[in-house]
Amino acid sequence: MSSPSGDGPYSDAPPLPAAASAVPDAAPAAVEPPGSAVSASAHTAGTRPIPGPRVRRAGRLLPWHPYVQLERLLGWAARLRYPAVSSALAAVALAACGVLILRLVHRQTGTTGLLVGLGLALLPLPFVLGALAWLNQTARVPLRHTLFCLAWGACAATTVAIMANGWASDFLVAHQGSMRGETIGAEFATPLIEESAKGAAMVMLLLPLHRRLRCRAERTCAVLVRRSPAPLRRSVRRLRNAPRLRRHLRPLPYFRPATYHGPHPRGGRRRARSSPRTLAAGVVLGGVTACGFAFTENALYLGRAFTDDQQTRLDGIGLGAPPSLRDFDTTVHTFVLRGLLSPFAHPLFSALTGLGIAISLTTGRRWLARVAAPTGLLLAMALHGVWNAAAGLGTHGFLLVYGMVMVPSFAALVCFAVWARARTARSARHPDHPPRDPAAGRSPRRGTTA
Repeated sequence: MSSPSGDGPYSDAPPLPAAASAVPDAAPAAVEPPGSAVSASAHTAGTRPIPGPRVRRAGRLLPWHPYVQLERLLGWAARLRYPAVSSALAAVALAACGVLILRLVHRQTGTTGLLVGLGLALLPLPFVLGALAWLNQTARVPLRHTLFCLAWGACAATTVAIMANGWASDFLVAHQGSMRGETIGAEFATPLIEESAKGAAMVMLLLPLHRRLRCRAERTCAVLVRRSPAPLRRSVRRLRNAPRLRRHLRPLPYFRPATYHGPHPRGGRRRARSSPRTLAAGVVLGGVTACGFAFTENALYLGRAFTDDQQTRLDGIGLGAPPSLRDFDTTVHTFVLRGLLSPFAHPLFSALTGLGIAISLTTGRRWLARVAAPTGLLLAMALHGVWNAAAGLGTHGFLLVYGMVMVPSFAALVCFAVWARARTARSARHPDHPPRDPAAGRSPRRGTTA
């Protein structure tokens, strides 16, 4: 039921404007000040709904209200998007971890053992980093990211690994016995802890690609890498042509496929393809992180071995006899095992993790994007567990595992690096035509990038 004038509370018709419903010959109303209640009601009557009570705004007046704390937390989190703030926080955190790990190593080795361990652990490091630098000419990872991964592996990952391995070893020994607990810890707990700690650096570097979708002005500034390749290429072209985009919201250059147009294999139209050069970035990031981790771990083991040899020599011979190389058999054995036979062991393990993460970020297949990263991490853990188990098999068992597992795995990684380097060189020489697959006689698949 409605009133005749159409102004009733049950009226179905829309309310008339104030100017149309006013009487023409009526006296003009007095002018009210802009901030008065009458002016506000006259302005909002019939044109917009009257706003209700602001519960959140009233709650913000309290200093310890949950909304106040949430806004403060989000404000501090938003400041981390600035590269200067995030870089400063990362440098301070890594420096603190470096001081802590130096203190932990010094407690187990002593001053002399620490200096000897650092000197011996530094010898194989230039060769491994040189090989990764050669591969980085294909991957084009920025220097700041390589330095972050190197510092993370040497400081943060080793700190987490030493503390977590100690807790896990004590727990397993208390519940499984001495021998069985140490075996389970070396073959299962240690690979799980160390590979997860090293892979966290790559996750921290690549996580902003998934969450930075909008800038502070509510304009779309970045794209998800998990989307299909066609929308990704259109978005990348739009990002390249936009002059006002913020640099920290752009996708990382070494995980952004370079698009070029080539003839369609069936003739006619042209389509864009991705240059195969992005999977090498995951290998470089994982390898550099593992180099830092292996450096600190080798310094710990070599310093501990030198301290034990020195104590054994003092107990058996004394200070009168001159030292010889036979007095430091444990140190020599540890250096040969870690510095000469397996300097690429940890980079090989972490390269599998980085390769899996790179595949999940660059492929156009959803099932492969979901499976690649966990598969790479599981393969790294399995290979690390096999390598740790080989130490308890004796000399013949160790050589068998070294020749049948480690050498073929390292050879496969070297072949991949050479293939990625050659593939990128061919693409650079012929930028207008995508490389053909000689076996199938057509262009490579959409998800194959190196």
